[in-house]
Amino acid sequence: MNRRITRLALSFLLFCFLIVFDQFTKQKAVSELMGHESFALWKGVFELTYSENQGAAFGLLQGHQTLFLLVAALVFAAVLYLLLTLPEKGRYWPLVLCLTFIASGAAGNLIDRLSQGYVVDFLYFKLIDFPIFNVADCYVTCATGILFLLLFFGYYSEEEIALMIPGRRKERT
Repeated sequence: MNRRITRLALSFLLFCFLIVFDQFTKQKAVSELMGHESFALWKGVFELTYSENQGAAFGLLQGHQTLFLLVAALVFAAVLYLLLTLPEKGRYWPLVLCLTFIASGAAGNLIDRLSQGYVVDFLYFKLIDFPIFNVADCYVTCATGILFLLLFFGYYSEEEIALMIPGRRKERT
């Protein structure tokens, strides 16, 4: 089987699993937390708190659903393009995983926005009063951080960067 097809298939399976897990956690939050007091996992530090967010991170851009749909479409298109064009070398698997987690997080929150008009959030770091977030947000945030670290410290040779930029490819391996 072609390595590219294998990589896409494995990425798609992980994508589906991550979305199912995100939706499962949100359903549990709705059934167990909605209408109830916060549940402290670590008193004064970390709580499970039900919240509905119609905006983006930190509650910004409330009610701009069309913008969120366009951003999600751009994310999916960029991820698919990169998955199809990244070199087939094994050393690019961490990039593939990061891209898959980012797309899964975007899809998980997009499902909420399309089905309910808001995103279910339930994870709350009370100690620092961080905005309430969800598993899909964790996917996007952690994968984006790791992606930047990889791009700055893992794939830093001029030749490797040229392989990732459209039109600058010398050869495919």
